[in-house]
Amino acid sequence: MKNEEMALLFSEATPYIQKYHGKTLVIKYGGNAMVNEELKLAVMNDLVTLTLLGVRVVLVHGGGPAINQMLNRVGKESKFVNGLRYTDKETMSIVQQVLAGQVNKDLVALLKGRGVGLCGLDGHTITCSRKSDVDLGYVGNVEKVDTTLIEHLLNDGFIPVIATVGMDENGIAYNINADTAAGAVAAALHAHKAIFLTDVDGLYKDFSDKDSLISNLTLDEVNEMLYGGEVDKGMIPKLRAAVDALTAGVFRAHIINGTTPHSLLLELLTDAGVGTVIHSTETAYEFDTHPHPLSTFAARLTENLDVVEKLQTV
Repeated sequence: MKNEEMALLFSEATPYIQKYHGKTLVIKYGGNAMVNEELKLAVMNDLVTLTLLGVRVVLVHGGGPAINQMLNRVGKESKFVNGLRYTDKETMSIVQQVLAGQVNKDLVALLKGRGVGLCGLDGHTITCSRKSDVDLGYVGNVEKVDTTLIEHLLNDGFIPVIATVGMDENGIAYNINADTAAGAVAAALHAHKAIFLTDVDGLYKDFSDKDSLISNLTLDEVNEMLYGGEVDKGMIPKLRAAVDALTAGVFRAHIINGTTPHSLLLELLTDAGVGTVIHSTETAYEFDTHPHPLSTFAARLTENLDVVEKLQTV
């Protein structure tokens, strides 16, 4: 790619940079999307890039595969109820050790000095109560998110990296579903967007039909799908978290494939995007589904991902 073409490419990015400068994005990262070390580094590099462009980035992470690995190592079987981990006292100790320790600090290290690791216990950031609608042991419902610590870090230019362990008023620790926690953090921060990185391309009308990917839908349409039982069980926590965030005032929620290189940048810097966008209102939906001239930059960015990767190594 010639220098002149590169200069033109990034001059066309200016409207996007202006659009997101100073905005808060809450990004949920976890599950199989964070297993591959090369892809994990690419995602962290994209977060650093967004921060350098003036975006206020908050990373909320799970770590199911790492937890499973540790449980297997100590000879303890993983148990799930309706897609949620059953967490007894021994498992809770391992969850806290793995999530708030190894997984959290590994992500912080990849952020090149931009990240600060937290969990919901720090500063009593996430207050929760024991989940009561189904017996899951030490699994919590989020009751409140105190954004004080998060806001301080954002104001100082850092990326808060939040492990999803919270506690109740008595200081008892609970495991929190990472999607649920991300939605609650986005709502409390009045974030511009909540973005859920997963290992599928987005929301499908029929998961067995890969041509049925839904690119755009409204909050009302998501509620209809949830109440109608039309959603694959693995997607339910993400959609419920998105609904909570949008209901609380978050503008848009995205579900994208975190195993696709630079999917985060592509979703944010294109009109059509690469995943599913859930809009808080019909007006937002209408705006996003009618392409405008900025899509020129989007197409060129897609064609020149190698340039993005080279710049991130500088």
